[in-house]
Amino acid sequence: MPEQLVFAMEVTLNGLMAGVLYALVALGFVLIYKASGIFNYAQGVLALFAAMTLVGIMQGQVPFSHLINAVFGGHVTHFGWNVPGVVAIALTVAVMVLLAWLVQVLVMKHLVGQEPIILFMATIGLAYFLEGVADLMWGSEIKTLDVGLPQGINLWIDETTFNIFGYGFFIDNLDIVATVIAALLVAGLVAFSQYTKQGRAMRAVADDHQAALSVGISLNFIWVLVWSVAGFVALVAGIVWGTKSGVQFSLSLIALKALPVLMLGGFTSIPGAIVGGLIIGVGEKLFEFAVGPLVGGATENWFAYVLALLFLVFRPQGLFGEKIIERV
Repeated sequence: MPEQLVFAMEVTLNGLMAGVLYALVALGFVLIYKASGIFNYAQGVLALFAAMTLVGIMQGQVPFSHLINAVFGGHVTHFGWNVPGVVAIALTVAVMVLLAWLVQVLVMKHLVGQEPIILFMATIGLAYFLEGVADLMWGSEIKTLDVGLPQGINLWIDETTFNIFGYGFFIDNLDIVATVIAALLVAGLVAFSQYTKQGRAMRAVADDHQAALSVGISLNFIWVLVWSVAGFVALVAGIVWGTKSGVQFSLSLIALKALPVLMLGGFTSIPGAIVGGLIIGVGEKLFEFAVGPLVGGATENWFAYVLALLFLVFRPQGLFGEKIIERV
């Protein structure tokens, strides 16, 4: 019995850490939906694009090298230098801001006032377009990302230094770092939203576009800002996920894992994204631990979506979302 209890505790802890990773992706969805009402299907691809761009800059890779070599018959792939992680991150942030501006000017600016389904379809097109651009720019190989985040078993919390009832468990350093990063990111986003002029303008636009326009708030600037912040959040998620499992095109699918998180926490709540992520992370791990052996395993693949379906039926606004009543 004690062994099962300790194993359940380890499973719960691992679930919390997994939930933090889910929440990092969900935050980008919340930011864009809260400010513009757009469900950004491309958020997962933004994380992929940011991570691939970061790796490419760090390794000194020539963008579009495959295309350049095919057209001009060369064999150039790298500039011949490496860029330090901090500098590469700063350059990648600049790339994501430029991308946000391009998305707003070339796509979203022309869809203002359209039905939500039109905006959603636009983000689907954007997702596949960015995925193709990322492949063309940096190639499709699986890449290793190392920006100096600690990895491996934590020396203070492993089976030899920490035990309960004589049984030990360990936690990965990267999971601890991801938790700290998520906490700082949420605190920063909340502070930005509450205490800065731009943050208050974002909230005003989220509440009423027309009223915000009437008091002189530039919708174009705010939406570029929102997409830029969402791009930064995608970069953070891409760094953590890419460090953990490598930068590969399956990284874009983490957006699908964020959907249940949003349904639980609410599409307009930043703290809700964190709480929803933790519930999903812990829930799927414990369900796999308790019920998985009885049904043949693999419950992690569908548990989160079943839980989200129950929330859609009984509490569609989520735990922290706003209940919207439309009068006709």
